[in-house]
Amino acid sequence: MAEERGNRPGGGDGPKWSFDVREAGRGADGEKVHMDRRLFMQLLVYRCSPDTSPPTATAALGAALQGAGISSVLYADTNDPMSLGLLTWSEDPAHFVEVVRPVLVREPFRGLELRSDFTMLGRTYSIGYEEDLPFWLIQRPQDTVLNEDWPWAVWYPLRRSGAFARLEPREQASILREHGVIGKGYGSRDLAHDVRLACHGLDANDNEFVIGLLGRELHPLSHLIQAMRRTRQTSEFIEQMGPFFVGRAVSRTRGE
Repeated sequence: MAEERGNRPGGGDGPKWSFDVREAGRGADGEKVHMDRRLFMQLLVYRCSPDTSPPTATAALGAALQGAGISSVLYADTNDPMSLGLLTWSEDPAHFVEVVRPVLVREPFRGLELRSDFTMLGRTYSIGYEEDLPFWLIQRPQDTVLNEDWPWAVWYPLRRSGAFARLEPREQASILREHGVIGKGYGSRDLAHDVRLACHGLDANDNEFVIGLLGRELHPLSHLIQAMRRTRQTSEFIEQMGPFFVGRAVSRTRGE
């Protein structure tokens, strides 16, 4: 849903609303293009039982996911030696209910404890300037999380304040551009690569976005978050960030 300036249908001044839910981008000639596709990604975090070692669980879980043809990444939880993170994705959100869930309610997952405070679910989105929507919204996020050269990952949700939503679009764009320049700088040096997901109405704690930072080493991911703290968006308009899941990929499956 996008806001457009103008008169309400019933008369009077103020914003009117457009209900075009497609993703918007730009064609090679600069004209606006649309696509009604996006990728949903979900992170679940589990704690192993005291009598199950994480390496044993990882091997069993990886085999179960591969056998079911589920695209996934399994992470060793850096901050909890008994926990694992599971990332799955699909263009169809029913995939999590109809394909992933039947695997999660059976062994070897059934013996694990879900840490629901770390559950994250979001969808890829465009900001209107992307020139190749299928690549940016569908292919790039999968390539990023499956890249074996980037084993480290930091995933976290965040929520902006209502004050940001009330800013004029031009001011919002300027604030977001500052973030974009920093992110591109880290990416061009192969220090950190991001996955940006919107989670409006999908998050139990009313967060708006899920961010995934991935790379060769952990330090640059932390350094990028530190650099972002100084931006206007983070310093003035972020109400909540975290919890932060810090993981290292131990198993990857590119499903059918």
